[in-house]
Amino acid sequence: MQTSLAVRLGKLELKNPILTASGTFGYGQEFDEFVDLNRLGGIITKSVTRNARIGNPPHRIVEVPGGLLNSIGLANVGVESFISDKMPFLRTLQCRKIVNIAGESLEEFAEVLTKLEESPEGIDGYEVNLSCPNVEEGGRTFGKDPKQVFLITQALRKITDRPLIVKLTPDCSDIGQLGLAAQEGGADILSAINTFVGMAIDSRKRKPVLGTVTGGFSGPALKSLALAKVYELGQTVSLPIIGIGGIFTLTDVIEFLLAGASAVQIGTANYIEPRISERLVDQLEGYCQENSIASVSELVGALE
Repeated sequence: MQTSLAVRLGKLELKNPILTASGTFGYGQEFDEFVDLNRLGGIITKSVTRNARIGNPPHRIVEVPGGLLNSIGLANVGVESFISDKMPFLRTLQCRKIVNIAGESLEEFAEVLTKLEESPEGIDGYEVNLSCPNVEEGGRTFGKDPKQVFLITQALRKITDRPLIVKLTPDCSDIGQLGLAAQEGGADILSAINTFVGMAIDSRKRKPVLGTVTGGFSGPALKSLALAKVYELGQTVSLPIIGIGGIFTLTDVIEFLLAGASAVQIGTANYIEPRISERLVDQLEGYCQENSIASVSELVGALE
């Protein structure tokens, strides 16, 4: 039977629900020789900030049991170089192109988005990285405070009509409240979850392994935690959700869809198998055909 992998997340339509996670896929072109990028539902770029950033001091990434710890520090070329040097390639692709934006103040978020909106050809939406230290509030992370989530979402909503995705942190007491704050601020879609804060120690040197002591923990050990957060959000908000966290197999994809995600992002697995996103598209299509599923959207939230 014919199977449709197309999914709609508000006003964002994807040819299939497989996306790549920000920070794990560069700007897309880095994976062009390994992956048929046009087979994917979309690419989410690494975070773009106002100015170029060299990132945190080494060590910036370390493998730990069950996943990876990273402390890259939002290293990127800056918004102007992104527009001039990275967007020309992205515009050649047929999949959706979603730009992840970041900043250390509400003003910086707004400035980055405003510059992108001045040259928006080829941009299908934005994902807002709220796991940034708010320098105006003494370094407290934006994404842990519902009030800050609401204010920044509201401010960015006024700048663009394109789909606005708010990426939520799991390091909070109630992710549902963060989701509601983003929804009230005008978000179109939520993505969950971002990394957990983790740490690795070199016991021989009696020192932390990462240069910044702690970093973001990602990988297969997160899957059960991420599923619970996605399910919790689905019971709280009315927005579509993109699930993230430890997705390595077709079964993982299906579990996130059943939990309430309309699409998923592949992150850490890209480092192990660069072509995994394309393979999952093929496997998902085969699964739907074998199980007489006319549309993959039938799986979304279909937990019994």
